[in-house]
Amino acid sequence: MENQKNNSNQKIIIFVLLFLLLCSVFYNVKLSQEASMLTTEVKSVKTEKENVMKDLQFLKDSYDAAIAENTTMSDDLIAEREKVVGLMAQLEKSKVNELSLLKYKQQFLALQTKMNTMLKEVDVLKKQNQTLKTNLDSTTVVLADSKNYNQVLVGQNEELAKTVEKGSKLSILNLKTATFKLKGSGKHIETDKASRVDVLKVSFTIAENSIAKSGDKTYYVQIIDSKNNVLGDKATIYFGDKSLTYSFTAGVKYENKTVDVVHDLPGKDFAAGTYYVNLFDKNQLVTKSTFTLR
Repeated sequence: MENQKNNSNQKIIIFVLLFLLLCSVFYNVKLSQEASMLTTEVKSVKTEKENVMKDLQFLKDSYDAAIAENTTMSDDLIAEREKVVGLMAQLEKSKVNELSLLKYKQQFLALQTKMNTMLKEVDVLKKQNQTLKTNLDSTTVVLADSKNYNQVLVGQNEELAKTVEKGSKLSILNLKTATFKLKGSGKHIETDKASRVDVLKVSFTIAENSIAKSGDKTYYVQIIDSKNNVLGDKATIYFGDKSLTYSFTAGVKYENKTVDVVHDLPGKDFAAGTYYVNLFDKNQLVTKSTFTLR
């Protein structure tokens, strides 16, 4: 009887131990499952955090590209980019969970919506700027063509003015000097012997010119002997900082027709040699010639 009782107690103890063993195994399995689920959850949160960070980086890069366009919205774009940079800094430092990560996602979506709106405005501004640039380029081309045309006209007018100025200058022809001996009767006897000469007759012709300015003209005649002396009046006139010593002046009333001018310069004791005759219009040498006395 007592043996039966002991066997019964042993069975109860074994049963209890088996029950406890099964409970322990079940508990360990449950703990392992919960730990695995927690690890999976942590990995998922980390992955989501990285994805949100990548999305925020994309927003920042998009703002950087838009700011580089240098439009009138640049200040607004910079302000929005700083919001993105601030959120990235917060996310980087924070230990997120599913709830806090959801808040970051919501903030990201709001910033993304704002960015899309602003980038559309930037595209509109770029198109408007391109249209303005095209119009400006067309205007620049037209202005350049007009400027070139005006320069051509100015050049043509300058050439025409030079042509008119050149054409309006009087041509002096046939500057000659004849040497004479004046007889008591008033008769002139031509001679080239220096000791006999007492009159130099200088003559020249002003050619006809229909576009030249008519009116009184004054020419200065300078005669230099073989000893480099100026004959005649030996008067000096100044034109600015330039001076001219001349022998006599020849006044002419010019009316656009051919005019022959003759002027006598009396003298005595002429030296033998070559003489130089220069004709000036003010201080400009117009023509010259020479003659020789023996």
